[in-house]
Amino acid sequence: MGLKKSDISENEPRESYLGSWHANLIYIDGKKCILFVNDKTLFNFIVPHISREQIRELSSIFKVNLKCVLDTEDIPERTKTKIMSEYESIQYANTNSKSVLGSMNDLAFHYKYHIQSEGGVHSYAVPSIIKKLNHMPMGALEYVFSIEALKAIYENAT
Repeated sequence: MGLKKSDISENEPRESYLGSWHANLIYIDGKKCILFVNDKTLFNFIVPHISREQIRELSSIFKVNLKCVLDTEDIPERTKTKIMSEYESIQYANTNSKSVLGSMNDLAFHYKYHIQSEGGVHSYAVPSIIKKLNHMPMGALEYVFSIEALKAIYENAT
């Protein structure tokens, strides 16, 4: 995704409720898409048909799209504000979490299938597909929905 070795942090990420996210470049209908998945909750979203130049603004893409996805969910405004404040500063690191990577592969498959069946990466249905996949039971979470896992973290934190 255009990151240089100097862009990768060796430091431990600062403590936050949601913690780290994974980003992966996938292709749907030959178009670049970025899949973002939260490590703790597997809450996820896709940014379809992205250019090489846009990828260079990965932090901004993440924040803008996270806000949009959160706005489609039934989450209190103060919780959305807390979530967004956790990502004012973003660092990049390598990962070795096989569990999250496995869930990402599964989600990538679902995104490809749903987006292709709904007309492709420019389909008006992409936001509803994102919502559908966050309301799908995840095996790695003992079949809890990602959105429910996300909400539980903040309900328990307040």
